[in-house]
Amino acid sequence: MKRVIVVGAGAAGLAAAVRLRHAGYDVALYEKEPQVGGKMSRIVGDGFTFDVGPTIVMMPALYREVFELAGRNPDDYIPLQKVEPLMEISFGPGERVRLSNDLSDLTATLEGVSEADAQGYFEYLALLYKRFRIAKDNFLQRPFRKPTDFYNPKSLIAGFRLHTLGDAYSSVSRYVSDDRLRKALAFQTLYIGISPYEGPSLYMIIPLIELLYGVWFMPGGMYAMAEGMARLFEELGGELHTSAPVEHIAVEGGRAVGVVTGGELVRADYVVCDADFPYAMENLLADEARGRYTDEKLEGMEYSCSCFILYLGLDKRYPAEAVHSIRFAPDFERNIADIFDDGRFPDDPSFYCYAPCSLDASLAPEGCQTLYVLVPVPPLAEGGPAWGAEEVAAYREQVLDLVERETVYEDVRDHIAFERVFTPNDFAERFNAARGATFGLRPTLRQSNYWRPHNKAEACDNLYFCGSSTHPGAGVPIVLLSARLAAEELLRDDAEAASAEREVAGQVAVVAARGAAAEAAAGGSVAPGGAPGAATRAVPGDAEGGA
Repeated sequence: MKRVIVVGAGAAGLAAAVRLRHAGYDVALYEKEPQVGGKMSRIVGDGFTFDVGPTIVMMPALYREVFELAGRNPDDYIPLQKVEPLMEISFGPGERVRLSNDLSDLTATLEGVSEADAQGYFEYLALLYKRFRIAKDNFLQRPFRKPTDFYNPKSLIAGFRLHTLGDAYSSVSRYVSDDRLRKALAFQTLYIGISPYEGPSLYMIIPLIELLYGVWFMPGGMYAMAEGMARLFEELGGELHTSAPVEHIAVEGGRAVGVVTGGELVRADYVVCDADFPYAMENLLADEARGRYTDEKLEGMEYSCSCFILYLGLDKRYPAEAVHSIRFAPDFERNIADIFDDGRFPDDPSFYCYAPCSLDASLAPEGCQTLYVLVPVPPLAEGGPAWGAEEVAAYREQVLDLVERETVYEDVRDHIAFERVFTPNDFAERFNAARGATFGLRPTLRQSNYWRPHNKAEACDNLYFCGSSTHPGAGVPIVLLSARLAAEELLRDDAEAASAEREVAGQVAVVAARGAAAEAAAGGSVAPGGAPGAATRAVPGDAEGGA
């Protein structure tokens, strides 16, 4: 049985490990943290439980696929319930838009703005669905190895049909005139760490996916997905090592041969790396195995935004109707420029709130609730926030001022019983996120599809990559696709190697058989007691039956 080592137990690493173990490989998974999940891990304290990173379940079929391929019922691992309303969006005190999964409720909301905008909204969704089908079939679910995988008539025509050159906000503006609805459709590019004024219009498929496939919730929070995949992996016979950081990916003769952990080399036939791609290039691989991803190349790449997150355990339950809510800064464009152009904490930040206790009371003590407040911020960079204690305290006060002024949490400071804060430094140190960029490499047009790091290493055999900085990109459903693509690339190479071995073995057998036949033809049988290969000679009387 061939052995595979998976580096990192984030969502993609866990999914790849399950897939490869189910395919019959001996799989060992190494994770530096004491718990699995990576950014999909959790914080527990004083009876409160929080998801660290992702909180929104979209495209549930991709979550369920990991369990179904192993012949398991996903409901036994990740029971799901639909979230309604989908989201509440605030544009200022008393000015809110409630987005619903229900078509009749959504139509009423849109018509409350204007019938023309309702028509434009639905026309735009129809256009996005066409583009989603094109992207799914031609790019998202396909790996890229060589230029001709992308530079061919079929892919180029598909790319042209996607109209990716426009940015997300301009794209929706051609169909919807109300600026609130434009923002409600365009802001989701922040889910993958890119500005809606910069992100290719292709990423407008995110709000489409929310509306068509729904937003879902897992009892126990998103960590249930990581926990479920880890449980399935071990049930299948996988070998899980936590608190076991990988120090180096070992390469011999141009191919990965294992990893170094705890100062020792652990050998394997293949290695799958779920560590953030830029981090892996800079820290886990020798220069000769990095190919074009030199330090200079990585320094010149663009990184997604990061996050400043407050995890608040409250000793009070507030009357929030929506599990997910967004507060937009009045000058949203300035807010985005602060993050992506100027590299500073926004003067007037937009933020996202997640309050799951209305769906799962077990996440907090009785009569209490959790509140997760996320502010998009720049990645770590020279001249940007240093995230010292005084800075963090000032940003916290700035955000809580807005929370109290513009949400139902009007006296939240008085009811904080538990608190934890994450900054870009935490994402860099805890999860090895290069530059503290929560969503990995920024999915600009020049860093997407063929131009994003590939799932099969370019300069090292038997090494594969998955995770948010690799193709096809960030966001949990897309990261799960990267795990599928990495596993499929490994399976393809292993099948080709096995075929080549069988062909060589067959050729050796043919040569050996021909040699034996030639030897027999040349000499006949060996005389008893005679030298091997020596022919028996006829003696007088033999032909006549003499002794």
